[in-house]
Amino acid sequence: MISRRKLLGVSAAAGATLALTPELLRALQRSQRQLIQRAIPSRGEMLPVIGLSRGNVPADHAALKEVFQTLVDHGGKLLDTVHGWDSADQVAGTIASELGIQDRIFWSTQLRPTPGTPGSNVDPAAVARAGVEASFARLRVPRIDLIQVSVLRPDLATSLAVLREMKKQGRVRYIGVTAAFPNQHTAVESVMRNEPIDFISVDYAIDNRAVEATILPLAQQRRIGVLAYFPFGGAASREGGTVAVVNRLLQRAGTRPLPAWAAEFDATSWAQFFLKYVVSHPAVTAVRVGTTKASHMVDNIGGGIGRLPNEAKRKRMAEFVDALPEAPAPQGPQGPATPAVVLQAAVLDRYVGEYRTAAGLVLTFRRDGDKLFVKVGANPELPLTAQSEQRFSAGPIAVEFTTPDGGTVTNLTLHQGNQRTPATRSR
Repeated sequence: MISRRKLLGVSAAAGATLALTPELLRALQRSQRQLIQRAIPSRGEMLPVIGLSRGNVPADHAALKEVFQTLVDHGGKLLDTVHGWDSADQVAGTIASELGIQDRIFWSTQLRPTPGTPGSNVDPAAVARAGVEASFARLRVPRIDLIQVSVLRPDLATSLAVLREMKKQGRVRYIGVTAAFPNQHTAVESVMRNEPIDFISVDYAIDNRAVEATILPLAQQRRIGVLAYFPFGGAASREGGTVAVVNRLLQRAGTRPLPAWAAEFDATSWAQFFLKYVVSHPAVTAVRVGTTKASHMVDNIGGGIGRLPNEAKRKRMAEFVDALPEAPAPQGPQGPATPAVVLQAAVLDRYVGEYRTAAGLVLTFRRDGDKLFVKVGANPELPLTAQSEQRFSAGPIAVEFTTPDGGTVTNLTLHQGNQRTPATRSR
């Protein structure tokens, strides 16, 4: 058995430019079996069950090219950029173009907001169409396989209507809705019952089984495909906001060995153990996992090869994981959660304005009453929760303003997961 730790050790020994060594290939191809495929319910088209998520985590360009090439070379197709800003689409489109693999990819993205100030004269349908056209330009493709709409988008019904038009035109092949947290499941269920969609994307992991009660059975009943997010444990709600918990399950498993009975469904690493649980649910069409390492991509693909656990083994897997020690308390972008504080308007006004990162990303802040709001790029505006006079959080992101000597605010740091991005005030 070759572990994820061993795979990393082998890849590190290969040098700064990662290459797939014979050992890595043998680990993947040992059984000479192909990556499992599932039928997309609305059409019957087959889709490999393991896909790649491309978000905002910075990575070496050459390393990302290796990851993309590894995906397609070993039978994968799904490339999902839902959990990323415009730059995620841009990077994915650039790399696929450089590798010449655009037509080997099943492109999945999200309808992103387009720049501009909302107003009474703005046509929501025109905004949605502009958002789709922007996605085509960033991904560098004439047709997108799947475009999804966040269930939180205020013009959800209009956006879905626009996507249905484009689907009839053949420019978009599938449409759907996406949610990232359990508190959005009710909204997802409502769309599933009332809108003609092809896909939903929801959080699902062996320690986050809420969708098994209603969402997944409803997907089977309504013939809706399911993309599973955060299979290694992803999102957790807590007081003071919602934070991203990266690889929670891998943290819980730690260095302990796999149970011997994992061999009964061909799991040779913890990553494959967790992926095979998700993939083995009959409602799941595919699961996508984010990585910036080709060795991890190889390991993840192994989660869709060979035997899958049956219902009895799934129950045993869940009971085993439930008995594991909990992962360390979730850490937000600024560390452990701290109580929210109320700041005076005069303090908040110091932060109002635009800030720009070196890559050109613009963060716009405005005050409304005793609340500060942020708009990151073309994404929807978010309310900020003050954790201190200079630290604010909004879901999985946080900002920390720099006030040299208590004077004019000139800089901030944007925190997202382990990423720290400085920005300078532009106006």
